[in-house]
Amino acid sequence: ATRTKSADVERADSGIGQMPARKWRNRASETLSSLQAWEAHRPCTDCGERDLPVETDVQNCNQRRADLCEKCHKRRTERKESVLEFVNTEASYGEDLRIIKEEFYLPMQAAGLLSQEQLQGIFSNIQELIDLNESFLEILQEEIDQAFDQGDDDLMTVCIGEVFLEFVNMLPAFQTYCLQQSSSVNMLNALEKEKELLRIFLNVSQNDNTALRRMNLRSFLMAPLQRVTKYPLLLSRIIKATTEYHPDHGSLREAKSRIESHLEHINMKTKQEGNTWTLRSFRQDSKKKREVINIEMRETALKTVGWLREETRFVMEGSLQLAQPPDGQWVKKGSKTLKFQNMQVLLLVNMKRVSESSLESAEPGPVKDAVLVLIRDKNNGKFHLLREPLRLSNCIVSTDPDCDDTFELIEIRREAFVFRDSDRARTHHWFRQIRRYSRELGSWKKRRNALPNIMISTPHTRP
Repeated sequence: ATRTKSADVERADSGIGQMPARKWRNRASETLSSLQAWEAHRPCTDCGERDLPVETDVQNCNQRRADLCEKCHKRRTERKESVLEFVNTEASYGEDLRIIKEEFYLPMQAAGLLSQEQLQGIFSNIQELIDLNESFLEILQEEIDQAFDQGDDDLMTVCIGEVFLEFVNMLPAFQTYCLQQSSSVNMLNALEKEKELLRIFLNVSQNDNTALRRMNLRSFLMAPLQRVTKYPLLLSRIIKATTEYHPDHGSLREAKSRIESHLEHINMKTKQEGNTWTLRSFRQDSKKKREVINIEMRETALKTVGWLREETRFVMEGSLQLAQPPDGQWVKKGSKTLKFQNMQVLLLVNMKRVSESSLESAEPGPVKDAVLVLIRDKNNGKFHLLREPLRLSNCIVSTDPDCDDTFELIEIRREAFVFRDSDRARTHHWFRQIRRYSRELGSWKKRRNALPNIMISTPHTRP
């Protein structure tokens, strides 16, 4: 009976009274609140500052890039873009080198247009530069692919500086080419005047070979000079977007210093050999020529559209290849059947300014109009329009997965155009920008999702 009574009064709780239990629960609640407060104001993993925005929506908090302040988030984006620009431009440079060999050197050698000594004098050590570019680009691409495979979408593990220092033996090869550039051009000029077959071959290649983008041999022979002088600028952009704590920061600075020192050495050697031409003057002249050309094209475009200068924004400008399909079946046939011509293209946007009296640059207002201006290459010292500007409010812009190196622009009830850039990534950038402003204009596009016909099935279109 005694055992039964004790069992009846046996405690089933933890033995803690109500007051201590209440205090414990309050302390646990305070601790949880403190942890949540710290989480909301946790330090940035890149810079250590505590200016992270407080996320109230759990889903948005999960989607936002974790542990990064707004400044470092922007810096990482800029660094990724700079790294991809370095790799993409290296690939474009390599493509120009291959064009020099496959479209000029080998055909001229096979046809016996020039002797081996003459070919060596014009093309110098182009094969060495091709081999170095292929190896350099292969390692760079492996770095990019490995970063994406490991989930590093910001490419923070990609160390351009370290890879560049591993391939520092490129610099003597560039020096050999640059020092022979003056004599190479002089030899080409003399041989072109002397040999009629060579002159015919170069003219036909420039006008009929679409791979050359209507550029002559002299333009392609300048590619190594343009590339070696662009390395310091590309490295500077990456350095600017890389924190000093990044493992590649020191290597980037050393790589930039090495290339600048080598460029100075090339300039000194050029002067010693009595040449008036130097890499420094080449960079300055090239920059001035580009600036003059851009100004002339902008003036031509402004005069054509008749907009106020203060309300006009030049979104994009540059060289694009353009083709006009005769039957509108380019998507099925593919871009290989099209004949492209080189064209200067400017994307202009007319935006009403919100504030006209502010001393600072006024914020742009809504887009009133957007056009594409198509300009032919210079002829007799002047730019000429291909046609009247294409108003994006009357155009449909689209791509197809089977032809991802091109995009199509259809002017409703009029013409269709196919565009592409020599760089596929830049082609996609052009497409996104043109499509963006095209969709903002025209009320019918908002109703039909930017489709020219309401009967078109939306699931078959590419977003």
